[in-house]
Amino acid sequence: MSGSVDLSIILVTWNMRELVLDCLASIEAAELGVSYEIILVDNGSSDGVVEAVGRQFPRVQVIALPHNLGFAAGNNQGLLKMSGRHALLLNSDTIVLRGGLERCVSFLDEHPGVGIVGPQLLNSDRTKQNCIHSSPTLVSELLSQSLLRRLLPGRYPSKRVSYSEPIEVEAVLGACLFVRGEVIQEVGPLSEDYFFFLEDTDWCHRVRARSWKVAHIPDAHVIHLSGKSSKLPLPLRTRIEYCRSRYTFFRKHRGVISCWALLAIVVARVALGSVLGGRRAREYRKILAWHWRGRPASAGLSAGGQE
Repeated sequence: MSGSVDLSIILVTWNMRELVLDCLASIEAAELGVSYEIILVDNGSSDGVVEAVGRQFPRVQVIALPHNLGFAAGNNQGLLKMSGRHALLLNSDTIVLRGGLERCVSFLDEHPGVGIVGPQLLNSDRTKQNCIHSSPTLVSELLSQSLLRRLLPGRYPSKRVSYSEPIEVEAVLGACLFVRGEVIQEVGPLSEDYFFFLEDTDWCHRVRARSWKVAHIPDAHVIHLSGKSSKLPLPLRTRIEYCRSRYTFFRKHRGVISCWALLAIVVARVALGSVLGGRRAREYRKILAWHWRGRPASAGLSAGGQE
């Protein structure tokens, strides 16, 4: 990381060619007021995205991986190649708007104690998305995040509140996450214990543990097409992967007792769903069987070649 440019923009893709091309076009159209490079990491796509990007955006650096390593590992490949002072992890299903990226870079430059920032993500109709995360706890597992955001907006910030200035938060969404190069060197890259889900929350948690701050910038805007890059053809494996990521986070950061308590909460809910879940009861039974088999990682997305 030589710092030869202000910002290294890293996109990871798996069979999302049109989204990638639209995202890259939006970056060009935004005419960024900072120096930048773009690194595209392709997780073994079969849709010709590498060739299409090479034709239409020849300045983009492309890392073509032979198979899908997952979101965290894919981004880490880009981080290894970055030359910017700061890095931006940007989902392929985003549209960059004028001024948004520059605002986040300026905030990092003006606040040396802040390690990670995230903008306000917008839907295509310019309404706000929830893009602030809270690190999962047993309380948040027992009660829904939505309920906690209603009951305790100060503790669980969300789109429900209109913020007039940047606020310190626990975590921001990895769909558009800026990180200081110095932080990457000190804390390390994304944890590859996660294939998909919670790798961004884990990173923010580790950054805060090293006394860096994480901030949400409400007046910086980026459009996020509401998870189109993660609409996967294998919903059962997706849900299993999310369960696995939660267990991984608790194992790393919450201790043995909390891990067992989380397991009890999830199994109880899944068992109830397998009886009362209606059309989804069969899916709940399969998730319950996954727990019975010892929660093998091979049952998640990494086995299906998904991002």
